[in-house]
Amino acid sequence: MITGLDHVVLTVRDIEAAAEFYARVLGLDVVRYGAGRVALQAGAQKINLQTLGMETRNHASIGGGDLCLLTDMALSVAEGRLRGAGVAILEGPVARTGARGPMMSVYFNDPDGNLIELAAYEKELP
Repeated sequence: MITGLDHVVLTVRDIEAAAEFYARVLGLDVVRYGAGRVALQAGAQKINLQTLGMETRNHASIGGGDLCLLTDMALSVAEGRLRGAGVAILEGPVARTGARGPMMSVYFNDPDGNLIELAAYEKELP
């Protein structure tokens, strides 16, 4: 019945500030759609951004998100990029198990406190 994930939603204080952070730090493309909506393109998926109260059907909270994003670059290079952008690493690199098997991960928080895991499947790296 389920074939994958299409998008996830992060609740943030300031959509433009969040979009700028993800574009600058992780290189995600900012996509504008619908009536003033903003998303971040992450491969074939997207991360929609919302402020508290924009969506009344969920129980959103600022900083309550926890995402694992995949990278195709060596984790040491990705970690250097994060540190160069002033992002504090909370944990890692550490070994984890993802949907496709063993991977290495680093963890950090975005400006709103959402926990972001940046991971690489070692067997898929160049």
